[in-house]
Amino acid sequence: MDEALHKKVDESWKERVEQEKQQDPGGPEKPSSPITPTPEAESAQGQVAARFDLFVSSLAMEALIALGEVPHPVTRKQAVNLNQARYLIDILGLLEEKTRGNLTVDEDRLVKDTLYQLRMRYLAKSGG
Repeated sequence: MDEALHKKVDESWKERVEQEKQQDPGGPEKPSSPITPTPEAESAQGQVAARFDLFVSSLAMEALIALGEVPHPVTRKQAVNLNQARYLIDILGLLEEKTRGNLTVDEDRLVKDTLYQLRMRYLAKSGG
């Protein structure tokens, strides 16, 4: 095989998994808050690891800011932007549709509950 066509694959994650298994062999999963990242969720660089519940929560928070329910974190002002709110709610709806059948019970409930709450708040703000 031509060396120029050979793909480089980062498999260092496999080593980390093996190290974690050796440190805590068969230990029970620790329950965590759906919003607050656990220390285990942080990477070596101090970044929060990607988690589905945090992703859904971040989209929901952006939608709440756009609905004027929560102050913008930078400006500290509350402003309504219904177009942005509708877009974010639609993104969550798309996420629900595309992940159907592939989520845990808790993840599915989180998406459904979040969508319901945001849609109700949107209807109240838009008058429709």
